[in-house]
Amino acid sequence: MTPDVWTIATVLPLIWAAIAAGGVFMYVLMDGFDLGVGILFPWAHGEEDRDLMMNSVAPIWDGNETWLVLGGVILMAAFPLAFSIILPALYLPITFMVMGLIFRGVAFEFRFKAHRSKWLWTVAFAGGSLFATFFQGVVLGTFVQGFPLTGGHYAGGAFHWLSPFSLMTGVALVFGYGLIGAGWLVMKTEGPLQAWARRTMGRLLLAVLVFMAVVSLWVPLLDQAISQRWFTWPNTAYFAPVPILVVLFAWRLWLSLQRGSDYGPFLYTMALFVLGYTGLAISLFPRLVPPDLTIWDVAAPASSQLFLLVGVLFLIPVILVYTTYSYWVFRGKVRPGEGYDH
Repeated sequence: MTPDVWTIATVLPLIWAAIAAGGVFMYVLMDGFDLGVGILFPWAHGEEDRDLMMNSVAPIWDGNETWLVLGGVILMAAFPLAFSIILPALYLPITFMVMGLIFRGVAFEFRFKAHRSKWLWTVAFAGGSLFATFFQGVVLGTFVQGFPLTGGHYAGGAFHWLSPFSLMTGVALVFGYGLIGAGWLVMKTEGPLQAWARRTMGRLLLAVLVFMAVVSLWVPLLDQAISQRWFTWPNTAYFAPVPILVVLFAWRLWLSLQRGSDYGPFLYTMALFVLGYTGLAISLFPRLVPPDLTIWDVAAPASSQLFLLVGVLFLIPVILVYTTYSYWVFRGKVRPGEGYDH
């Protein structure tokens, strides 16, 4: 329930929810494109293109995953009850996701050094990226569906996450990461690889828009409260800019592809991700464990949250500084003969 009286104890969970949401979104956005590059890996034209694709993300991929660790730590520390419910419910898909991330991480180190077994590490990189992305989508779909609870404890089985909706969101995220990965390649490469990435973006854009429409129609059917939030007046007017902007940015993305822009496709795809994330936030807020528990229901004591906040306020600027610096150092196009392995 939303608090009737606003105090430091009721404001702190809002601050932590905003930090957690920001961390998760940074991970989706930043690790999304390098996972997308891995998803596109099997379809590239030859080993030279694959080497360029890998080199475009090799210097920054592990830094991007900082946000995943941060999000998990925040959930455990600031919202321990939510952590105790969500982790058992999603244990298997999270395990599968981590396995995928491990395989692709190892592939970064071994593929450049291998000769006879290079094909094996190509499979590990592409398969790990696909596996991790699909199960991230499954986790998202299960979270949106909600969790069965009894007395504040998870009451579902080990395979509660396995549903048509969660499988659909898994596939949808594969296409979404593929789109932003192709946008990254348009921005970071040139010549035939860049032209191939442009063509690929055009195909993926249509699929992503279809999935966004399906999710937008399906989510309100999962929960009457979500349906009422979107489709009752005046909320419909308040939230109408979200789907309108999706159409606008999709159109601008298409135009930027046709005009040969290097940066437009990636930036407009980022905007589509922002809008998709905004739509989910509108649907679910303030529930952190759908369908019943809000951020205030699952928050740690105010003293704990305040103590942790001091540390996080120092930590996040450090993460932002070294992330920005690494992107600045490795700015510009990636060309043959340059990159991680040289």
